[in-house]
Amino acid sequence: MSNKNIKTIRDPKLKLDILSREEVRKIHDATLQIIERVGIKFPSERALDIWEENGAQVSRESKIVWVKPSIIEEALRKAPARYPLAARDPAQDLKLDGNHVHLGTDGCGVEVIDINTKEKRTSCLQDVRDIARVADATEEVAFHWVPVSAQDAPTQARGLHEVKAVWENSTKHVQTESIYNAKEAGAAIEMAAILSGGREALRKRPVLSLMQCTAPPLAHDGGSIDAALLAAEAGIPTGFMTMAACLTTGPATMAGNLAVGNAEVISATALLQLAHPGAPVFYAAAQTASDLRTGAYTGGGPEDFLFGAATNNLSDFYNIPLSMGSFATGAKEPNWQAGLEGSLSTFMASLVMSDMLLGCGFLHGSRIWSYAEMMLDCEIFSIIEKMMRGIEVNEETLALETIASVGPGGHFLAQKHTRRHMHDLFLPQFLDRRPYGEWERNKDDARDWALAKARRILNEHQPDPLDEKVDREMNRIIASVENA
Repeated sequence: MSNKNIKTIRDPKLKLDILSREEVRKIHDATLQIIERVGIKFPSERALDIWEENGAQVSRESKIVWVKPSIIEEALRKAPARYPLAARDPAQDLKLDGNHVHLGTDGCGVEVIDINTKEKRTSCLQDVRDIARVADATEEVAFHWVPVSAQDAPTQARGLHEVKAVWENSTKHVQTESIYNAKEAGAAIEMAAILSGGREALRKRPVLSLMQCTAPPLAHDGGSIDAALLAAEAGIPTGFMTMAACLTTGPATMAGNLAVGNAEVISATALLQLAHPGAPVFYAAAQTASDLRTGAYTGGGPEDFLFGAATNNLSDFYNIPLSMGSFATGAKEPNWQAGLEGSLSTFMASLVMSDMLLGCGFLHGSRIWSYAEMMLDCEIFSIIEKMMRGIEVNEETLALETIASVGPGGHFLAQKHTRRHMHDLFLPQFLDRRPYGEWERNKDDARDWALAKARRILNEHQPDPLDEKVDREMNRIIASVENA
């Protein structure tokens, strides 16, 4: 059976604003200038029609649109500030309301460190199933991204196989970044409607959400835009993620990079509101700095941590939820670098109350899945969740009566107050607090324990299965796409 518990950060005592209101306004104004004067590329005839109908300047030849600030701002005001991400199990529904931080897996990697052999290999559909099953039983994971690419599935329906594989193995919400065109999007929406009990039920409780990547700098993918428009029409929460990188697909300066990424995200978000006012949307970002030596995507470093915090200020300015890349380290194995980058990026993103955090389980800049890394990332999230609660100060927690009972030179182990509150303290799974001699005899560490936990879950956990009729209908839809 599925684990019904989900650990999220809520009602925090710690908060951070990395940008002032004036600085956010400057980035917003610069963004509007970019959209109006430089333009954004929308290689979708449907998108170009919508922009033209709403007064934008459109070049059919270059696919670039130039939009006045008033059009963008008016459209963004129509976006809802709050809505739920529904789950197959209603007890696991998530609130996107600015007061919760939910952790998800990341995607869509192309390699897996095999849970048994520990060798790196190409990812396949069974990996999607296995990762979903482990995440289903892990309370820190609140929702799924499709974690890895099912490279053994037919290309034309790969994204559908992946989404179904997650639904088969978990009752938690599914968000996919692997639906790249209108045909697959239409089929995914049909599958979600069957799972929900119809289109209207899906609109009320969206068990699926879509995330599309922009094409920095200042462009979009046509298939992704068409898929997003279909999703918005069906009431499925939809977001656009910029991965603009300083030096290569964005300016070297962080403020400039934020403006470029912001132009990509809010132009597409405005498009959805023009087409389907009130459609649930979210801001998504995983901006970084290109490596100064190679120009490669880094997936970690101080710029990433600052981008994570700053982007939440922008999404708050537009009053829409945020999905933020956090854990996806550039490390090649679970090590010091992975712990450092995962901890700092997630702490910063949590301090600003990003609604959705991504990256759990990935190495090498979201390319390689690691079960051990997944478990270790979840421990990091648990530590941060505990820190975000702050310190509660009241008559009970000050414990004056208990202190008086113990007095000078005594101990608190036998006190009722201690028994009441001992489980308030954080109990790690993977931090090594053993005596030195025990460590010296065993020479094992957190990576061994984390991998052992993942193996145990995979061997023992049985997720709630899909209804047989729903399963058959989903297979029919997928087959129709493959055979078209």
